[in-house]
Parts: sequence; C-alpha cells; structure tokens
Amino acid sequence: MTSGTGRRGPHRISVPSRSDPALRPLVEGIGGPLGRRTDPGRISPGWFTVQRVLILMTVCSAVLAVVAKNPCRVEGWSSPDYFYRACYSDWTELYQSRGFGEGVLPFITPGALFEYPVLLGLLASGTAVLVDLVAGGAAATASRLYFDVNAVLLAGVWILTVLSTLRLAGRRPWDAAVVATAPVIVLSGTINWDLWAVLLATAGMLAFARDRPVLAGILWGLGAAVKLYPVLLLGAVLVLAVRTGRYRPLLGASTGTLAAWLAVNLPFLLRDPAGWGYFLTFSETRDAGFSSGWYVYNALARRVGAATLTPDAINAGAAVLFALACVGIAVLALRAQRRPRLAQLALLIVGAFVLCNKVYSPQYALWLVPLVALAVPRWRVVLVWQLAEILHWAAVWLYLGGMTSGGPAENNLGLGTYSWAVLAHMLATAYVMGVVILEILAPHDDVVRRLGVDDPQGGPFDRMQDRFTLLPRRSSPRRRIAAGPRTATDPVGAAPLGLQDRVDAIAVGRRREPPAGGHPDPQRTRSSTSAGSPVRDPQ
Repeated sequence: MTSGTGRRGPHRISVPSRSDPALRPLVEGIGGPLGRRTDPGRISPGWFTVQRVLILMTVCSAVLAVVAKNPCRVEGWSSPDYFYRACYSDWTELYQSRGFGEGVLPFITPGALFEYPVLLGLLASGTAVLVDLVAGGAAATASRLYFDVNAVLLAGVWILTVLSTLRLAGRRPWDAAVVATAPVIVLSGTINWDLWAVLLATAGMLAFARDRPVLAGILWGLGAAVKLYPVLLLGAVLVLAVRTGRYRPLLGASTGTLAAWLAVNLPFLLRDPAGWGYFLTFSETRDAGFSSGWYVYNALARRVGAATLTPDAINAGAAVLFALACVGIAVLALRAQRRPRLAQLALLIVGAFVLCNKVYSPQYALWLVPLVALAVPRWRVVLVWQLAEILHWAAVWLYLGGMTSGGPAENNLGLGTYSWAVLAHMLATAYVMGVVILEILAPHDDVVRRLGVDDPQGGPFDRMQDRFTLLPRRSSPRRRIAAGPRTATDPVGAAPLGLQDRVDAIAVGRRREPPAGGHPDPQRTRSSTSAGSPVRDPQ
C-alpha cells in the first residue's frame, strides 16, 4: 500500500494528542496524550480500532444532533418558535408546506415545483413515501416521523463520510475525527440534505485518490444533482492536470461527472421542462439570501438610504468575484515551488464559492468540514473556524425570528449584531483559506507532507513530474520530487506502523544513511524521501 493512493501506506500512524500542539492540553482531562508504551498500528488495540472509535464518535454526535432538535420534536415545528428554540429544519418545513403528506412529490407529481436539484427532490420524495407507508396518523406525527427517518439516514451518511475521510487521510486517520465530532454538523446537519452531497463529494475524492477518475466523476456528478458544489472539485483536478501535463484523469473525471448528472437530470428535463428548470429560475431571480455578504450590504444600505443591488447585479458580481478567485487559485498553484495537494485546492475553490455566492445557509459549512480535515488538519485552525460558525448559527435564528414573525423584542437580534456574526463567519472561512495558502507557499509547514508523503488524495497526480509552471525559468526545470514517481515496484514495508512522527522520522533518517559500501539502497529510500521537505519533529 502506498501513501499516495488513499491508503495509509508504509508510515506509522500520526497520533494527534501527541503531535498537535493545540490538542495536547485539551486531552489532559481524559488522561492526557497516548503514552510512549502505546504503538498504534503495531500493537493491537483490541476491539477499539481507529475506525470503530470514529464510528462511535459519529454515532454520539448524531444523537446530539437529534437532541438539539428535540424541543421542536416535542412541541412541534412552528414559526417563530423553531427560530427561538434554534431547532428549525427544512425537512419538516418542506414536508408541511409542499404537501408531501398529501402525496405531492417533487419531480414526480406533475406540476409540483421544487427549488432544489433533482436528486435532492428524489431523496425528499422517497422519504415522504416511506413515512406515508408507516405513519397513518395525524399530520404532526407524520411530520415528526419524517424528521426522524431523515435523521436516521443522515447518521448513516455521516458515518460513511467519516470513513471516506479516514481512508483519504493516509497515515493521519485520526484527522477524520474533525468530521466525526464537528459541531457544525451536530447543529446544522439536520437542517437540509447537504450531508448527502458531502458524502458523494468525499467518496469521489476517495475514488480519485485510488486512481479511479471515472468513478470519482460519477460520484461528483451525483453530488452535483443534490447540491451544486461537488462539481467544483473538477477545478482542482484541472489545475493539477495542467501542472503535471496529465489530462487523462481530468477527461475521465469530467466524462463521469457529465454522464452521471445527465443520467439523473435528463429524464425529468424531457418529461417536465418547466418543473425541472424551476430550480435554476428560482436561483437566478431570488434576492440575496440571509447570511451572505450581499444580503448584509443590501440590508445596511436600506437602513442608511443608499442604493441596493438588484438580483441581476448580485448574480453578475458573484460570478465575477468567483471567477477572479479561481484565476488567483490557479496562478497560486502554478507558481508554487511545489505542487499543491488536491484537498488544498479543493478547499480554496469551495471556500471561495461559499464567500462569493449570493446565498449562504448555516448548513453550507458542512461542505467544508471534510476538506478542512484533509487540507489543514490543525486543531487550532479547526476550533477557531468552528467557533465562528457556531456563533453565526446562533445569531441567524435570533435574527430570523424577529425578521419573519416580529416576535418579542427581547428575543430578537438586531441587524448590527447579526451583521457582525456574518462578518465573523466570513473572516473565519477566509482565515482557514489563508492558512492553506501559506502552507502551499511553504510546504515544509504542511503536517500532511511529513515523512516523504506527497499528496494522499492526489491519485494519478501523486509524485508526478511538473510539466508546466509559472515559475521563473531558472527555478522551474522539469523535475521530479526526490522520492520519484510512483511505480508498481515501490516497497510498502519501509517503515513499521505505529508510534508518533518523531520516532518515524528517526527511522526514515536511518534508512537514508548509506550502507557500509558507501552507496544508499534506492529501494529502501524511494518511498520515504520527499521533495525538498525536511523531516520535521511534530513535537
């Protein structure tokens, strides 16, 4: 197993409680970091493997997600109470307002309009059919059952997303704990079906990491039929294809994406063009959504009597800003001394889309969680970002309570405080992106690339030669990273699994020493050296 194909590879498992400076103090309350007598990967942990522990953590988080919505499960979902209790969910709101309980099914019932993509509508319809077969009771009971069924399905989707992240993390499987315990998923995962798109996007990355670009494209195409953002991952593949000169993976992924998206959408487009196109029309003509920077500008402009932006102007502005951001990301990737990792580029592109888009909802933060875990697995960065998202999540409900229903003034949040919460969310997202940019410019600071690892998510681009860059001619020869390209004969047992980065670094250093004859053994060094990245002590 090589560390560049979505598997752990020949390196010891990284232990965050010992290697992450922000996490070490936080684990003191549960006994401190793992002791030096532990050896993950070599000494059997018994039943509590990394995978099983992460599944248990995810199940506990899924239970907390339902508990957070329990006030509405008990008292019912009604405005403005579900805002003030912070237990709003699109699931029950759509079930009640779109006639799911009366047999109206998006994209199936003729004339039914639904403001979401096709596959999401089919998920909503399928769950409604299941509830209708089981409920047979009052509308309130059916509405609660609809929430419960979706919550159970979400728990399964969440577990699969964690396992996909674990496989993608290579020698850092504990980074998937970022996804398993993410407060933003606990609080916002049960708002809408976004986690289904997150699963498909993450599973597609895993397929790509294992050199299966067509399958990756199929999964991304299905994800785009739930929510648009998974198709943005093709942008990261495009940039890496340009830099390495390997366009076949890009062609395979693009073909798979288009084929899967058409397979889901084309039948409904031909059957009911108006119903199919309602999502596009609704998205184009709607005003700026709550919590977007565009909404805050318009709201403040109305308050001071300044000119506001029309939906057309916002659409154009958002498109221009996102296009400029993508150009900047491409230039950064092509000018960097070392090729960025796929997860880093994906995070920058999706993050730019979140910041530039005219619509933002609290559940959109879910899109970034696996990408943050893979691109910048530093707990200090993760905690700062999640804290800002939690503050925004709380602020949006108190603001919406007053905006939509005019509830008690003491329960409402004013535009000024709400605007600061939106700004905090945007700055926190920009902060995460900034850390990624700094690590692209200084790859020796990238904790993922310690011990000779190149790009665990890169798949066909892992350890490949640069073919085109924007570096000055004198510093951009055609070069391979020091470990050389991946080959079928690369050894996989160069280092035993277990312990921490420092011990593994010592082992790597010893393997680099030449034998008595004075010539190093290339078969022992090929899989453990890196491109200009010295082995660093994580402590």
